Amino acid sequence: MVPHSPDWPWERPPVRARLPPSLPSSLPSRKSTNCISTASALILSSRCITPASLHFIVSHGFEPPDIDPREHRLLIHGMVDRPLIFTVDELKRLPSVSRFHFIECHGNSTTAGPGGPARIAANATAQDTHGFTSCSLWTGVPLSLLLKEAGVQKGASWIMAEGADASKHSKSFPLAKAMDDALVAYGQNGEPVRPEQGFPLRLVVPGWQGINNVKWLRRIDLVDEPYMFMMETSRYPSLKLDGKSRWFEFELGPKSVITRPSGGQLLPVRGYYEISGLAWSGGGAIRRVEVSTDGGRSWRGNWDGEEANLQSRCTDDQGTVQPTMAEVAKLWGTDVEFFRKTSLIVGDFNAIQPWKVTRDGSVQNALF
Repeated sequence: MVPHSPDWPWERPPVRARLPPSLPSSLPSRKSTNCISTASALILSSRCITPASLHFIVSHGFEPPDIDPREHRLLIHGMVDRPLIFTVDELKRLPSVSRFHFIECHGNSTTAGPGGPARIAANATAQDTHGFTSCSLWTGVPLSLLLKEAGVQKGASWIMAEGADASKHSKSFPLAKAMDDALVAYGQNGEPVRPEQGFPLRLVVPGWQGINNVKWLRRIDLVDEPYMFMMETSRYPSLKLDGKSRWFEFELGPKSVITRPSGGQLLPVRGYYEISGLAWSGGGAIRRVEVSTDGGRSWRGNWDGEEANLQSRCTDDQGTVQPTMAEVAKLWGTDVEFFRKTSLIVGDFNAIQPWKVTRDGSVQNALF
């Protein structure tokens, strides 16, 4: 959890947050300015909303900037009829919407990268395996409303969004998504967006990789092709085993995880236990979640007190079913063992997550 300081002058109640001088050993170092949602936050998320103070953080190595919202501006320019500059107050006076959306890092659940060793360990918790995702009620102005005010010119097909952080994090994505459901958010769970989440403005791009949700939003440029920023050319392309990369991956696939019982927990006695967890998809609403206690041989959900392998799989309203590890391996043209050994960050990894329940009631990670 990130403690809050009473010194943030721009909003009441205060929303300023700084990373603590030392983080628990299960979290990345302070230098990375990344924090994953705790196991308790994921369990709370099974009730839909992640508390804002427990929302995961990825800031690519930079502290949140100190921004005076009275001085902050959002510029919309490029292939538009009328370049526009909005103050935060002007945006707040426009028609607003509030919508529940999850945000997920494309590296969430990957078996390699910064969290790789903990993710594949037998004692991994749900925090270790699925901690880079959270769900909030976001409030703001539809990006489509602002673009219509500016007047989109014929030929514009992409937008570039830029943040006000030290790295000027920037990302391009198709104009069609911006005109669909993208949101310029200034509120999160009934309070101002927190500094580590992009105060005073951030983009929310529903269902797409978290990298598109630009924080500390200050500029949107309409263009006719992607900008090919560093994040798009070297950090986020998906490198395949044949040496080719897939660029501009956006939509996140269906994914689920059982959070109770899950890794690190203990079932003290035999008997009835409710199985609960999370399911989400970038492609649409979740229509079905199935549970298995025998490693996927059948999908029902009865435990007889013997050793069990708990799994969940979900299906979204597009009919896309969450894959098994074997199915993900087949897609990559390899075998399951590759994911145990690789140092390659496999983005958008959404394989079914198994938990082993032993006869003594302890719960362990059973991905491998």
